[in-house]
Amino acid sequence: MAEDNSKLLLKTSFKSVKTIESIYTGGKVAITKDFRSLITTLNEDIIVTDISTGNKVHQLEGDTEIVTTLAVKPDGRHLISASRSLFMRVWDLEKGECVRTVKAHEAPIIVMDIDSTSTLVATGSADASIKVWDIDKGYCTHNFKGHSGVVSALKFHNHKGKWYLASGADDCQVRVWDLSSGKCIAVLKSHVSVIRGLDFTADGQYLISGSRDKVVNVWDWKTKKLKATHPIFETIEIVGFIEKNAEIASQFGTQYAESDIFYTGGDSGLIKLWDLKTGKLVKAQTPEVNSQHTISDVIYVESNQTLSAITNDQNILIYSLRNDLEREKQIIGYNDEIVDIAYIGEDEKYLAAATNSAQLRIYNVETQDCDLLYGHKDMIISMDKTKEGSVIVTASKDKTARIWRIDMANEDRKERFLPAGICIGHTESVNAVAISRKSTSFMITGSQDRTIKYWNLRDLDLDNPQEEYRPRSLYTHQAHDKDINSICIAPNDKFFATGSQDKTAKLWSVDTGDLLGVMKGHKRGVWSTKFSPVDQVLATSSGDKTIKIWSLKDFSCLKTFEGHTNSVLRVDFLTAGMQLISAGSDGLLKVWTIKTNECSATLDNHSEKVWSIAVRSDEKCLASGGADSVINFWEDITLEEQEEELKKKEELITKEQELQNFMHKKDYLNAILLALSLEQPYRLLRLFNDVYESRPENDDSITGSKSIDKILSELSMDHIEKLLGYIRDWNTNAKHSNIAQTVLYAILSSRSSETIVEIPTAKELIDGFLPYTDRHYQRIDDLITQSFIIDYTLEAQK
Repeated sequence: MAEDNSKLLLKTSFKSVKTIESIYTGGKVAITKDFRSLITTLNEDIIVTDISTGNKVHQLEGDTEIVTTLAVKPDGRHLISASRSLFMRVWDLEKGECVRTVKAHEAPIIVMDIDSTSTLVATGSADASIKVWDIDKGYCTHNFKGHSGVVSALKFHNHKGKWYLASGADDCQVRVWDLSSGKCIAVLKSHVSVIRGLDFTADGQYLISGSRDKVVNVWDWKTKKLKATHPIFETIEIVGFIEKNAEIASQFGTQYAESDIFYTGGDSGLIKLWDLKTGKLVKAQTPEVNSQHTISDVIYVESNQTLSAITNDQNILIYSLRNDLEREKQIIGYNDEIVDIAYIGEDEKYLAAATNSAQLRIYNVETQDCDLLYGHKDMIISMDKTKEGSVIVTASKDKTARIWRIDMANEDRKERFLPAGICIGHTESVNAVAISRKSTSFMITGSQDRTIKYWNLRDLDLDNPQEEYRPRSLYTHQAHDKDINSICIAPNDKFFATGSQDKTAKLWSVDTGDLLGVMKGHKRGVWSTKFSPVDQVLATSSGDKTIKIWSLKDFSCLKTFEGHTNSVLRVDFLTAGMQLISAGSDGLLKVWTIKTNECSATLDNHSEKVWSIAVRSDEKCLASGGADSVINFWEDITLEEQEEELKKKEELITKEQELQNFMHKKDYLNAILLALSLEQPYRLLRLFNDVYESRPENDDSITGSKSIDKILSELSMDHIEKLLGYIRDWNTNAKHSNIAQTVLYAILSSRSSETIVEIPTAKELIDGFLPYTDRHYQRIDDLITQSFIIDYTLEAQK
């Protein structure tokens, strides 16, 4: 019952309680050895994220230049970053502070590697030089020159107690440097393209190099001989060894139990494992449906045996070696524009988001974990869900709409999201989609080809969903003269409405597809349409900056809401149809009370246009997504604010009663302190006035009471400052000037001028006192002068 009441309470206050923001815009990524922190580059800044919770730990502010590379010490204490400003910076990861800045090279640093003891960092630059630095002491220990191109790969190696450094560059050469002698001990030539990865075998005998020439070379680096060349059949961006672990290796086949296995990543977008000895493919991850990403880097974390693929669409996909290279987690680095969102799952703990990509993203609202749904071949533009959130339909630029079966309670991650069918038939991109409210018997799509289609889903099998299922279209109608932006289905499943760029909204019959009415009145295209949950009305939002409510009986405009300063892109009903919430290109969300036509609240936490709104079924929380790549979660705090306001009023009434009691008892100390805390200058004035007027005969106190004189002399300086402010205001009125001057005199008599001058606002207070005090004395002087006429008159009568 209390929930129903809160639902019907008109909403006036929301606060932003959580955001999902971009953390990665491309470039180098690092993960700490304990798999606790993810370190990514966001434009010129560096973001440190807690992997388990998804919370941002630090945002390390850059130097206004793009970060070119970074590396984290194996002990996890420091991060080293380099940017185009040519400076190398050392960061304390615990405090999130920069502890050292060094001018490193004459050109930007492209690659870095830190040795296993967390002592040295090697930096490879575009100036073809390599430098080795002592991290903690901040000085350069080695400067290697020999490459004739940009250094593109580095790897430290400790062999029999001696340290070596392998380097690769775009001169297609691999060089090995002895750190003891400071000399190049090997130049390995075989590749015909830039070197992208280097690593040493566990026994230190062999060095592998991966290049964009699509091969991995195996070198005996001590004898400088090429032992083998393994064709990989893709442009390689990274190569490295996984730990020699019989348990991990044997799950791919008993023959690999003692093998050295290395991984590669490249333009196929797949992590592949290879046997060093034979060059055979041991395992390749299962390809994602219609995925088009490439891999720019792979990070191997030995502590939990995972390979994290960094993709060119700014996602971090984490695969488990213990679980046959299954994807166990993904972190979304960059969302681009968020064009549509919807709460899903029985308890609505998940949020589906359509961004400028072909994958649908499913966020866990609490942990910000994310799942990617692969299927579409082009970006998703719109989506809808059934009332209980068990089915999602998505519309895409690839001219199709897809149906997804959602079961968030399933423990098997693969079974949570299953493709249940594809609607094929439109000749242009599908801009809008809606699914029936009371069942899953039909869906409607609207396309850039200006047609609407009714799809029959009565034979949709949700218990055993099949991607091959193709719903039949029962009717197709030319609906509008321009692009269709929005479709919504009425709560009773009998009607649906469409909104278009042709400035109209139209009402249609679901059963026959007949046009029932046209709503004309907007001066720009209609972006969004929504049926009221209780009344026979339709809300529309438009590029003309207005929201309109239309009667479904005669299609007349009942109300128009104005307040946005730009196009209104989305509208929805709240509070049992008594309120509206709208989102606009001005970056604002506005809550409107329909009865009064007033804007009850404005929600401002987006920096660009807001494309989408999702309202949770209990209406306690809503989400908004925009072109700024941010999803904001807003909590309704109207009830809490009203309760707090009521509590404050009760406290005020109680204190005012206490003040009356203190004055009645002549407890002047408590009365003055309470009046000051309540900020009630008039009550104070009355108190001082009453005491002054009831002054007993032969009283030599200043204010009319010695106890008040004493209280004023003992007040704290904060209270004195506040009281002097009141006295200044009283002093502006001739009627109250006598009391003002009396209390002022009492305060000045008990304190030195030096003490008064120390008050922060002393100058303003004195400037306020002087002109009015001069005026009061002038008036008294005039009165005294005028009183002489009475003396003269009385004297003359004698």
